[in-house]
Amino acid sequence: MHARTGRTVRDLRRENRTAVLRRLYFDGPKSRLMLGPATGLSSGSVSNVVAELLAEGLVEEAGSVDSAGGRPRTLLRITPGSGFMIGVDIGETRIRIELFDLTLTELARTERALACSGPRTDRYDVDLVVAHLREGIAEVLLAADVPVERLLGVGVGVPGIVDHSEDGAVVHGQTIGWDTVPLERLLREAVDLPETVPYWIDNGAKTLGQAEMWFGAGRGARSAVVVLFGSGVGACVVTDPMEPGRALEWGHLTVRVRGRRCRCGSHGCLEAYAGAEALLERWREAGGRPPADADEETALTAMLAAAYPADADRAPDATALAVLEETAEYLGAGFADLINLFQPDRILVGGWAGLQLGTGFLHTVTRYAAQYALRYPASRTSISLGTLGPQAVTVGAALLPLADFFARGGRTPETKPSVPAPAWQAALQDRV
Repeated sequence: MHARTGRTVRDLRRENRTAVLRRLYFDGPKSRLMLGPATGLSSGSVSNVVAELLAEGLVEEAGSVDSAGGRPRTLLRITPGSGFMIGVDIGETRIRIELFDLTLTELARTERALACSGPRTDRYDVDLVVAHLREGIAEVLLAADVPVERLLGVGVGVPGIVDHSEDGAVVHGQTIGWDTVPLERLLREAVDLPETVPYWIDNGAKTLGQAEMWFGAGRGARSAVVVLFGSGVGACVVTDPMEPGRALEWGHLTVRVRGRRCRCGSHGCLEAYAGAEALLERWREAGGRPPADADEETALTAMLAAAYPADADRAPDATALAVLEETAEYLGAGFADLINLFQPDRILVGGWAGLQLGTGFLHTVTRYAAQYALRYPASRTSISLGTLGPQAVTVGAALLPLADFFARGGRTPETKPSVPAPAWQAALQDRV
């Protein structure tokens, strides 16, 4: 049966379920009476949807509140153990894998360091990365002992452009030596999970943006640009807080014609001046002395300590200060381009390097952004750090399957058939 709008009754039921689940997720616990105004649904529709969700175990009772002159009203909330998600961040210095329940409580975590010596592409050897993910996913599932049939999916944040083809997600990561890597197919072949478990693979800046808009500094904004500042730089533009943003290869915007060679192979990219890798190279070229054989995070910490010494009697390193000041100007010019192009409510800065540089450095970047941007949109855009910390990409990756689950009204893409237990689960049973 079709409604006059062309939507079926099934579509309307799914939308009603989605509305109730989202309100309980973001604003719960709530009573049935409170859900009506919050969702725009009639009391009858709310009662029907809540009855379904309670029967399916997606929603549970969470106490009660007094009502004016009547009996107490029962509060409802999302059931934490009714679903689980895995979030993966294929980062620049490590791979982080986390397992969450439906309320995004972390149940287990593991990390795999990426070697800091040798060519960058060696760190991202495809077989090595896939092996890390295979072992890490098995480890977090084994540690938390969750039923695999309740796994809503595996979300993966990657550096580079992601193309969704018939072969699944394919990654084009020019800066890390990935040329048309069929990552989804490789994971399905390597990771011991049922075929029905979906993989959601997307750009790391996009997953960062999703996390900050849902739970971080982006909440309440109508539009935002979320910047991922690490070894390189990337961005995600969000125009609807509830929908996934659009990843931008912002780091490969040309800021200086015939400028420094970028790791993408071109010249004059913003990333060639403002990424942490380039920042440290410029410090070294100017006479600075980063710690030998240190990874980028440790080297950046040393640079900041040299430029801004904790000891008030110690003179700042003039070379480090000059490089940081020049970097702030390049970033400010890049922010100005984002302001002029998208006129967002907010620009949020995340990533390990962005968080490490901190508010003082960001204040200098903001000053340069105001100089280079048009006055009116610049006056309406705030610039601040993200609030979710270095694990924001992983959280955002876990939100990819969760967002799809909500969009389907709390139903998986298809009913999961009975499948043999994966090897990791069989191993656990053997131990018991």
